[in-house]
Amino acid sequence: MQKKTKTAFVCTECGADYPRWAGQCSSCGEWNTVREVRLGSDKSGTAARRAGYAGQRSTVQRLSDVDLARAERVSTGIAEFDRVLGGGVVRGSVVLIGGAPGAGKSTILLQAIASVAQRGIEVLYVSGEESLQQIAERAQRLGLPAQNIKMLAETSVENICQVIDEEKPQLLVIDSIQVMHTAQSDSAPGSVSQVRESASMLTQYAKIHAVSIFMVGHVTKDQSLAGPMTLSHIVDTQVVLAATDDARYRVLRADKNRFGSVGELGFFAMGSSGLKEVKNPSAMFLSRSDNPSPGSVVTVLWEGTRPLLVEIQALVTECQYGNPRRLAVGFDQNRLAMLLAVLSRHGGIFTANDEIYANVVGGIKVTETSSDLAIVISIVSSLKDQVVARDALFFGEIGLNGEIRPVANGYPRLNDAAKHGFKKAVIPKANNPKKPIQGLKTYPVTGIAEALELLPEI
Repeated sequence: MQKKTKTAFVCTECGADYPRWAGQCSSCGEWNTVREVRLGSDKSGTAARRAGYAGQRSTVQRLSDVDLARAERVSTGIAEFDRVLGGGVVRGSVVLIGGAPGAGKSTILLQAIASVAQRGIEVLYVSGEESLQQIAERAQRLGLPAQNIKMLAETSVENICQVIDEEKPQLLVIDSIQVMHTAQSDSAPGSVSQVRESASMLTQYAKIHAVSIFMVGHVTKDQSLAGPMTLSHIVDTQVVLAATDDARYRVLRADKNRFGSVGELGFFAMGSSGLKEVKNPSAMFLSRSDNPSPGSVVTVLWEGTRPLLVEIQALVTECQYGNPRRLAVGFDQNRLAMLLAVLSRHGGIFTANDEIYANVVGGIKVTETSSDLAIVISIVSSLKDQVVARDALFFGEIGLNGEIRPVANGYPRLNDAAKHGFKKAVIPKANNPKKPIQGLKTYPVTGIAEALELLPEI
């Protein structure tokens, strides 16, 4: 008697499993994303095992006997890329790079492997979406040396592993993981089970044979990585390449990194010759107008392992329709509401009848609280129509009691601000440096009311 094929119902957006079909996924809230998938049968599993890649076995070792040389890093030749990865590509690691169409995922990987191949390291680029002619044309357009780059047009994971055994590359690019398929799953390529099984097999192969793998991943309409959530858990590093609002620059952010800092940022400029590194990203985000205007304030963020100077703008206008709008772009909307409440209670500034718009210039997403003081000062500056000096800097976290709390890495922030020509800095008292910084005068404050009193002086 023929064995019945097992099926499951899986959300194509987040990978949540259900015992039966449902119109809405209760995990991610999306509608009509639950699909029926067939689980791998014994026949497909036997075929994969015969190919030699279904169940590769590792050996037991003592932790003290582990060879640390296998954790060596290989530089991609792109300093900003290496920064986000934590110093380079760790041997045997798996990196998932996602981004919207046209962000430059394939371009930056092609530039990276071209640089690596020039140093005598064996590389292999596996394309499942584009033809080899298209990739060759891109390499020619970017002016990249292509003589040492090996190419393969393939979507079968089993066949890819066989080619790796023959060619012995040290660095492998899979473009993209969504089009790969394996005999261990009977579902269609691109389905949740296929993406999960393909990524698992490639990751297992990478760990056993010490091959570094870059996987290109697609994103959904809300800019999150497509496929099962387990994909993020399988890989060692997950980075996302996104364009800024003006589309001239690209920002590479590490969302997960087992070998480096999470939240590290790399900045690139998109040009005719590909992605070029931006050595001084603070200057990129501080291209301010020569005529200063109210509501414009500069703060310094800490992104990964370096400071980043950004401009925060606020606009306060009279309400026209009886229901004041509060809009925040670049940081949490709830954070803005909380800061306005603190400003009203402890700063004596009432904005209940005003519309308030706040924006982080350059498309940067602020994820830390050190920008609280700058946001409040920009709002007050716009409300009172008072210009803040161009050489003034503000940072500090604001508590519910109106106190200005210290932030991490205060001295490096101030030191970087001084290098960019800033002369004054309003900061938390606990962040006041013991040794004065040349050319920079600090104004340590303990509460929001004290900071507002300094505004006319600044």
